[in-house]
Amino acid sequence: MKLRTLISAGAAAVGVVAYRDMTQKTHAIRRNFPVIGNFRYLLETIGPELRQYIVTSNEEERPFSRDERRWVYASAKGQNNYFGFGTDIDVEHIQGHTYIKHRAFPLEPPTPIDELASLPSAKVLGGPRNRVGAFRPGSVVNVSAMSFGSLSGAAIKALNLGAAKAGCLHNTGEGGISPYHRNGAELVLQMGTAYFGCRNDDGTFDLERLKDVVASAPVKAIEIKLSQGAKPGLGGMLPAAKITEEIAAIRGIPLDKDCISPPRHTAFHDVDSMLDFVELIATETGVPVGIKSAVGDLSFWLELAELMRTRTRGVDFITVDGGEGGTGAAPLIFTDSISLPFRMGFSRVYGAFAELGLADDVTFIGSAKVGLPENAVVAFALGADMVNVAREAMLSIGCIQSQKCHTDECPVGVATQNPWLVRGLDPLSKGDRCAAYLIQLRKELIRVSSAVGVGHPSHITPHDIEILNGDYESRTLTGLYGYKDHWGVPGADLGL
Repeated sequence: MKLRTLISAGAAAVGVVAYRDMTQKTHAIRRNFPVIGNFRYLLETIGPELRQYIVTSNEEERPFSRDERRWVYASAKGQNNYFGFGTDIDVEHIQGHTYIKHRAFPLEPPTPIDELASLPSAKVLGGPRNRVGAFRPGSVVNVSAMSFGSLSGAAIKALNLGAAKAGCLHNTGEGGISPYHRNGAELVLQMGTAYFGCRNDDGTFDLERLKDVVASAPVKAIEIKLSQGAKPGLGGMLPAAKITEEIAAIRGIPLDKDCISPPRHTAFHDVDSMLDFVELIATETGVPVGIKSAVGDLSFWLELAELMRTRTRGVDFITVDGGEGGTGAAPLIFTDSISLPFRMGFSRVYGAFAELGLADDVTFIGSAKVGLPENAVVAFALGADMVNVAREAMLSIGCIQSQKCHTDECPVGVATQNPWLVRGLDPLSKGDRCAAYLIQLRKELIRVSSAVGVGHPSHITPHDIEILNGDYESRTLTGLYGYKDHWGVPGADLGL
């Protein structure tokens, strides 16, 4: 009798926990996997103790280490994101570690830093080309391109709500503007090789449809995607398993086939015709137009800079993506070995324009793991004016780096179209977390800038960053990437 009572009491307790987990909206893991999902948090709590004996150290996991994820999670939840006892990094021996050179007499940061940690761009986007819709972005940190389809509608909505609350731009990704992108944030419309949302039935570009789309949404700029770091030269790919009727309708694609974007555009065929295309779109829509690309062969960039010397045609911004960038699905050889890592690729692109005195004509945007303070600071020191964050923003809304993006089995409802898994992600609470992360990253940039003795991260110079080779050698970014003394910072006449 006692055993039966104990079993009944245990079952009732499990039922109560299951009901609580399924009805709460804070944790997607518990909502999708009631009861057993709680063990994740138990293991996370005792993880540091377990890792003293088994598994990996705090800095070994990739693509984001445990410490990096912990910082994003804590920042998104408004929790204590400080670390105790000292660094886990083997700074005495590690190669390539970044050190930022603080000043003995740093600037006093704003006290207190305002609630939104306001940090506008140092450049006016589209200003040098006198675009009708030129504007100064209100945030140097913005949400990067992630398409509806690759991500769930709930995830896109959460990102859009977070971007709106933090005053950031939200890049739509190449999948077109969905209803989930229309929750308050200003948009950067990305246009890929398949022209989703602005294409004819045969997949070619349709200017009138583009103008209709721009007029129907808060589109502040248009980004022409040439390639991305994780799969350059391959085009995009959305597995058939993730294509719903809604996605098919928005993109204009069949339901039962992988959605593969071609590797190159059909609306232009070389750098010269690309600039004509850029000017056409900018003239017809009025908004600034830029490009996004990974970096491989440098001849494209040298020719682009050379053609822009006359200042009669030009892109308004360049988003440089690194080979370490993320993707929903790609062959391993592309993610591992094609396109340069961000720092090397960005420095070569920036140098091509700086050498011709054109650096101030372009807003440079960094992408690929730059949503962590250290990487973001390096990007600004190399000449980036803004950074776009993708996977870090995904972490802020619940991603646990399960690396199942390509299977449609994301357990937290971020990178899946499975209704059961998506229901676990509450866009309202996750939107708040996304905003908290974006604001916290800006706060870190303000603090680091003050420690370096400048008032804005764009004024951190390549001289201010050293890359260490163990404890016996170091080089500044200036020496490492061949920068000249005046490179890496915007001109004094640009404003901030």
